[in-house]
Amino acid sequence: MVGMVGVCQFTPILLFTLFAGALVDRFPKRNILLMTQSALMIQAIVLALLAYFDMLQYWHILLLSIFLGLTQTFDMPARQSFFIELVGREDIMNAVSLNSTIVNLAKIIGPALSGIVMVNFGTVYCFSINAISFFAVLLSLFYIEVSPQQVIRKKQKVMQEVKEGLSYIRQRKALMINIMFMAIICTFAMNNAVIIPVFAKSVLGLGAAAYTGLMSAAGIGALIGAVFMAFRAEKGVEKAFFIFCLCATAFLQVLMVFVADYNVAFLCIACIGFLNLAFMNMGNSIFQLNSDSEYRGRVMSVYSFLNQGSTPVGNFYAGTAMEYLGGIWGFPLCGIAAVGLLSIVFICERHEIFNWIHDNEKRADEKISI
Repeated sequence: MVGMVGVCQFTPILLFTLFAGALVDRFPKRNILLMTQSALMIQAIVLALLAYFDMLQYWHILLLSIFLGLTQTFDMPARQSFFIELVGREDIMNAVSLNSTIVNLAKIIGPALSGIVMVNFGTVYCFSINAISFFAVLLSLFYIEVSPQQVIRKKQKVMQEVKEGLSYIRQRKALMINIMFMAIICTFAMNNAVIIPVFAKSVLGLGAAAYTGLMSAAGIGALIGAVFMAFRAEKGVEKAFFIFCLCATAFLQVLMVFVADYNVAFLCIACIGFLNLAFMNMGNSIFQLNSDSEYRGRVMSVYSFLNQGSTPVGNFYAGTAMEYLGGIWGFPLCGIAAVGLLSIVFICERHEIFNWIHDNEKRADEKISI
């Protein structure tokens, strides 16, 4: 039942995010965010009211999850492509890093606070606080000042714009290399939510405390990674470090087959969290820096597609592997799949990747117009 909630939330992103990116390119990003965040607030209010009046049923949650997924389909590419309008090209990596810091800090603090509220006051209060929090979000968006943007309103059909965006991406070496790497890592190396609870129980022989501890380890590693990337943002995207992170996270997950101690697992999962965050941070920046403003919404919709839309595929793979082979094989088989696919990419595209890493030109192909 919990799995179906995830399917309902992420399937709209899988199916519609590319079309959403085409629409995002037509309108000012802040206006889109005001609409999507208002819709998310309405969803949160409905959930809180249903819980308050003791009317909440399973099918309500499924419908609200679908609504949440549809809204996020538009919210994510608009939000990601809004960063560069706020800070400019030179500071985009710092902005992405700071955003990652906030997000991962919230992932650590939020569940801890919600647990306290839930135990002492009940879930209704959690839902209510969540709904009220959107007023601060909307107020912040209302007062944000951005430079006037030239919005290109196209009359062609959305499908044609999607094809045009995909064609634009195919013509840019940096974007295509980034997409191949992100597709592999996001699908096979980011399945902690499915693997960790089974690993804690079947491999370590521990209960909920170990599960929450290992999930916290992933969050702590990601938070350290976000702060680390924020401090080194002035260096820009170091492509060699980018390659190191994606290879290291894949190999580290393969080595998890030898881990049967909680403390070692905590350290390894924290390292995986760090590497995944650093990789995603640089991957996001590559997308931002290598796309023109006319296409940025569509480019970032591909980022959203890879980041969130691949979740059902990766979760199904990891879950099936552990179902038939045991919890010990969750991390290793995901790592083996990632290593195998990365090897194919490196062999088939070795010249392109080598030239991309050692490209010392002044990014003539990375100019952006804002």
